[in-house]
Amino acid sequence: MKHRVFSEELVARVVDELKIGDLSRATIGEVLLVASRLEELTGIPFIRMDQGSPGLPANRIGVEAEKAALDRGVGAQYPAAAGVPELKEQASRFVKAFLNLEISARACIPTTGSVAASFGAFVACTQRKTEQKKVLFIDPGFPIQKSQLRIIGVEWEQFDIYHYRGEALRDKLESYLRKGDVAAIVYSNPNNPAWICLEEEELAIIGKLATQYDAVVLEDMAYFCMDFRSDYGKPYVAPYPPSVARYTDNYILMLSSSKIFSYAGQRMAVVCVSDKLFDTYYPVLAERYGDSGVFGPTFIASILYMITSGCTASTQYGYAEMLRASCDGELDFVSDVREYGVRAERMKKIFTDNGFHVVYDYDVTKPVGDGFFFTIGYGKMRSGELLKELLYYGVSSIALGTTGSEQEGVRACTSRMREELYPIMQERMEAFRRDHPLGE
Repeated sequence: MKHRVFSEELVARVVDELKIGDLSRATIGEVLLVASRLEELTGIPFIRMDQGSPGLPANRIGVEAEKAALDRGVGAQYPAAAGVPELKEQASRFVKAFLNLEISARACIPTTGSVAASFGAFVACTQRKTEQKKVLFIDPGFPIQKSQLRIIGVEWEQFDIYHYRGEALRDKLESYLRKGDVAAIVYSNPNNPAWICLEEEELAIIGKLATQYDAVVLEDMAYFCMDFRSDYGKPYVAPYPPSVARYTDNYILMLSSSKIFSYAGQRMAVVCVSDKLFDTYYPVLAERYGDSGVFGPTFIASILYMITSGCTASTQYGYAEMLRASCDGELDFVSDVREYGVRAERMKKIFTDNGFHVVYDYDVTKPVGDGFFFTIGYGKMRSGELLKELLYYGVSSIALGTTGSEQEGVRACTSRMREELYPIMQERMEAFRRDHPLGE
């Protein structure tokens, strides 16, 4: 007899009710709906490892600054497309303080989260040259970004970096770039979903090839300074997080408030464009939009503004104040989010004690760290099969196949883990192991 929390029949009924075609290939949103519906029907809590939503309170400095901005009356006027000056200036300071990079305030542009940033950047980058129309994903990665490309009709290439770490990355990356049709290269660092971190050697390779083939690197820093293996997060003090911006001028950095300040509900990020790229003239853009054809102004006024018509003014002031407090040493945002690393370590131990293994377990020179995400596999189970089996035991996740990974396993998010759930998780994974003896 199996020791499942939810029967196969009940899960199948919920999947049918929600009109989900193939549970093994379910999106994050679909898995979330299944888990929520099962909880609703039974009252039995899930171990929620699906959606990467913050699990800590919103930063109070931002909340109070945003309330003060509303009290000043900023809600009565449309914000400028380029962003409020206070946020642009503090974003420039933040990049200097925590990355030791010089990016002018004019090239730091607020967006409604990094999702809008990547959407606009995909448009700008794939339209700046007639011969460069594709996007290259260094996977695994964020599935929504490929969905954005489907909307605008842009083709993409992708490869799983699992077997191409370190120097091996060079030939693999160049095999795509030498075709001459890649407009942009995309990755997250630390990585969603694997939590691997690209190291300096790899970023130097990406940067050099991006310059050589004139591709723009979109570096998603959603989990900024959250590689807790290094002592990042001290303003104006080394070490600084690695970034491709040290190796090329063809870059766009995406810095979100969602995770580092737990400000996800306000949908706020800044996209930081290298000054050289910001000022580059592209005749194709000028012809298409009837504007200056200069990358930065076109990106802001002719593309981003058409997507969101600017960002909520009060939230811009809230984000600006959090960035200012961080630069001035009043806010230690890294200490605030270290809890995710603690949760990952405890959750990993429960899984590995019960026969699971970490899939993406190593960077080039050291074991992968503990943080917001990690990846697990079980024996020879395929990704979709493992996702479904874990659902029967009250654990929700997403299959690695939906992230561009070629490895078998699922992504686990630590953000919604609570103290009272650890013993429940331990009990359920012990039952999982009893029902799925390895080697059979």
